[in-house]
Amino acid sequence: MPYQIYLYDTDTEDIGSGSLSPAALQAQLAAAGGQDVDVHISSAGGSAFDAITMYDLLRKHPGNVTTYIDALAASAASIVAMGGRQVVMSRYALLMIHKPMVGSGGNADELLKDVQMLNTVQTRLAQIYIDKTGLDAATINSLINAVTWMTADQALALGFINRVDDYQAKITNSAVIGRCTGTAPAVYQRCINKILNHTITTPRTATMNLQNHDLVDKSTTVLNKLMNFFKKVMNKQTITDKGPLYHTGEPETGTEVYQSEAMETPAADDVYTTPTGKQLTVQDGIIESIASPAAEDDDDTMPESRLVTKGKPGEIKNQIAALQAKLHAQNALLTEARTALEAATSRLKQTRDEVKNEIKSTFTPEGSRRSNKAKAESQPFFAPQSQLAQNAVKKAVRDARPLTP
Repeated sequence: MPYQIYLYDTDTEDIGSGSLSPAALQAQLAAAGGQDVDVHISSAGGSAFDAITMYDLLRKHPGNVTTYIDALAASAASIVAMGGRQVVMSRYALLMIHKPMVGSGGNADELLKDVQMLNTVQTRLAQIYIDKTGLDAATINSLINAVTWMTADQALALGFINRVDDYQAKITNSAVIGRCTGTAPAVYQRCINKILNHTITTPRTATMNLQNHDLVDKSTTVLNKLMNFFKKVMNKQTITDKGPLYHTGEPETGTEVYQSEAMETPAADDVYTTPTGKQLTVQDGIIESIASPAAEDDDDTMPESRLVTKGKPGEIKNQIAALQAKLHAQNALLTEARTALEAATSRLKQTRDEVKNEIKSTFTPEGSRRSNKAKAESQPFFAPQSQLAQNAVKKAVRDARPLTP
């Protein structure tokens, strides 16, 4: 069992005095005789210089040192807590860091020296937090300047502690496997323990908690959706005999082409013919070459003797591909027309009440008890706006009336 050391504040003692002084801590570490040590801390702070000394004593101890924040590690006590190779914090404890302070008096020069001294001390205290958490100096100093109080979960997320002590023994897969392999040969037990007790030694960014991982996953999903949206806005398509090709900018040699509008699947290696007869050679999702169509006579001036094709098989194939590309383009236009027609048909199928509900009018007959709600409605798009237009409507209505004999 590790040697137990308790650094608890009393009515007269804090960090740097009595049983919480560097001398008292050194005596207890010497009594531990190099064995592992558990240091329990519950203190509101004290002397920053004594705290740094106690931090060094814990770091230099030959045995493994684990510091426990039992209730509070504030101010200088937080520096002592950082001395453990493992820092464990009670789920109900608090950790507080702030700027160093000094109580002194004197003239302006003496006070200026105190300010310089305090700034230097803060850089040393900040370096201890930086070494423990892996955070940058700007982040640590912002936390110090703000007088930051941290719960156990917050301290764990920022890297000030290694573990939260919740007093509940968890049944893990490693514990179950350990019971089953307890009688295995030593060589097998060493291999199993190495797998079960494997710890990540990568930087702090690689040991984020699950909440941070979830945040990263959600951010990545949002960014992917944004990228896909911009792709759909910026991309263009070229109709070919083998379906549309999607790309950004004009199709040129070296342009990347894709099979889907999201521009995720590169186009297959093949030769694609556009409605104008151009042949796009695609290799590895990139246009390698563009062949212009051969000049042809105008259909209006083509003699009947040339209606029978006598060209080479390759030319006939190119003509067929061009016709297929034109058909694809026409099909795309037909699809758009069909969509517009379906929308119009849906509007025509609306009932009289549905159409009536969509019409909003500001007309109120004289002497009507109708509420003023209609006057607050927006102006209908078909209402005459100008006096000239209103007069024209009145004249058209008057002229349309049947004449009486």
